[in-house]
Amino acid sequence: MRWLVTGAGGMLGHDVLTELRARGEPVTGAGHDTLDITEQGSVERAFTEHRPDVVVNCAAWTAVDDAEQDEAAALRVNGDGPRLLARACAAHGARLIQISTDYVFSGQSRTTPYPEDHPPAPRTAYGRTKLAGELAVREELPDASVVLRTAWLYGVHGRNFVRTMIGLEADRPTVDVVADQRGQPTWSADVAALVADLGPRDGVNGVFHATSSGETTWYGLAREVFGLLGADPDRVRPTDSAAHPRPAPRPEYSALAHGRWQSIGRPPPRDWRTALHEALPRIRKESPS
Repeated sequence: MRWLVTGAGGMLGHDVLTELRARGEPVTGAGHDTLDITEQGSVERAFTEHRPDVVVNCAAWTAVDDAEQDEAAALRVNGDGPRLLARACAAHGARLIQISTDYVFSGQSRTTPYPEDHPPAPRTAYGRTKLAGELAVREELPDASVVLRTAWLYGVHGRNFVRTMIGLEADRPTVDVVADQRGQPTWSADVAALVADLGPRDGVNGVFHATSSGETTWYGLAREVFGLLGADPDRVRPTDSAAHPRPAPRPEYSALAHGRWQSIGRPPPRDWRTALHEALPRIRKESPS
């Protein structure tokens, strides 16, 4: 089974490549310099050259605040690009795994995790464009596609909250972190393993949530990181999002439920603390000193 991973230079794309290679799968990673998913000709050339059986679309516009200023540009990447990939998959008989986000939900007035079939209600340009990608994939390729929603990703590669906390612990006596946003810190390597599990499963389609189990706040995550580093967690001080206004509102609650995993005989993802305890030494080793 041949795999093609778009957005291979990003944090998740890198981990998907690593996971597939560890399993002995033939896989090609394509960054934007070799595959522009918004250009039909580029997509067609990639399919002709690599003849993939499974495509994993990790390419995305992820600059949440910038999307508020140029939603049309974000839509080309997050909405039009997945549609072109889905059409190419349909033409070539390939499966598509589309990576999506918790931002497709409003993140308001909720205290229990969103199930996979909860009606989307994005409040940001980023969320609207990612939802457009979900809908395009499911419309163009309903019987051979998976939408995999994830959130609060951290990993060895690229910028992310955990790596930032590692740096701040070394540089500052105290750190202020918002305590009024709640979600599920998720190790990108765990999501990559879920991607690799789903790819070969013909007949398994639709929406799955790929986040860790359990919940915390950014403040709670920062305290956990400090504690694992051997630092005093009380050096992390709580603040609220009103003190840090952003162009795009962040979800107040973005925990996702995992019911569909059980429906295909797979246990739900592991708890976020368990994953963080395994991931942090690797991230710390790779972080700049």
